[in-house]
Amino acid sequence: MPRRCLVLAALLLATSPACAARSDTQPTDVVAKEPTVTQIQFIIGGQALTATLDDTLAGRDFASLLPLELTLTDFASTEKVAALPRRLTTEGAPSSYAASAGDITYYAPWGNLAIFYRDFRSASGLVRLGAFDSSLAALLGDGPRRVRVEVVRARPQG
Repeated sequence: MPRRCLVLAALLLATSPACAARSDTQPTDVVAKEPTVTQIQFIIGGQALTATLDDTLAGRDFASLLPLELTLTDFASTEKVAALPRRLTTEGAPSSYAASAGDITYYAPWGNLAIFYRDFRSASGLVRLGAFDSSLAALLGDGPRRVRVEVVRARPQG
């Protein structure tokens, strides 16, 4: 084989992905993320109810939708529900969740927000997004309730 062909073959091997030098650094698109505390508020009739979102993919995805204007309606005398403009990610979430009063959740099978004012058994497809920091009294009552949901602040945890 002529010397020229050997040099060309050596260059091709040296630059191929299989033979490239190994790097222990992370790819540039993988960034270590600091845990974040995101506080939100539900504003209804001039009253603001604060809540804290979980630092999960679903919680962050919900926060990315804010601000939102929603109409909450009662469901099964246990929760207030509202349609969301799009489905949220459930990646990394448990397959089911047992809600407690004050939990803010996402019901993946229907693609809706669900705020529990009573404890509820474990339900497949229910994903916790966060919880209220105080009373839900302003959200309760008969008939649909118009609310605005917005981020108060997002800050590194600690």
